[in-house]
Amino acid sequence: MESLPWQDDLTAAVKQQFGDRVLEFLTYRDQKFIVAAPEAAVALIEYLKFEAGFDYLVDVTAVHWPKREGAQFDVIYILYSFERNDRVRVKVKIADGYKPETVTTVHLTANWLEREVFDMFGIQFASHPDLRRILMPEDWSGYPLRKDYSIIQMDQRWVKENLGIESGQ
Repeated sequence: MESLPWQDDLTAAVKQQFGDRVLEFLTYRDQKFIVAAPEAAVALIEYLKFEAGFDYLVDVTAVHWPKREGAQFDVIYILYSFERNDRVRVKVKIADGYKPETVTTVHLTANWLEREVFDMFGIQFASHPDLRRILMPEDWSGYPLRKDYSIIQMDQRWVKENLGIESGQ
């Protein structure tokens, strides 16, 4: 991904407020994103909501990089400002097993979005009020959007027990 440095009044204000807890300000095809330390995510998202007008949490998602040393996951928060008609993404890199703090304390809509990230990637959000599967059955094993989760390894036991068929894989 060829990204370019991003600088404007917002990046200057965020850098002043968060210092070295913000690692990079980048843009890719006019999409702005802030790379932050994982422990800064909640405070940064709160700042963006109340001080910069990014008042709508559009999505929370993740990307799995199984070959990347240390931080195998990117957790990405997509925020929108109605006032600015602008989006910004906040990206944090985390290790497998690290539990980022929930942002439900800032945006109630994070509840279901974080549940989806948990369900698909296995990322557990600390202090989440109701962290449980939302798309897959409760007794499903594994996390389908991890790159090391082969479709051939899908939960054949669950398919046989609940659908009464062989997997077909």
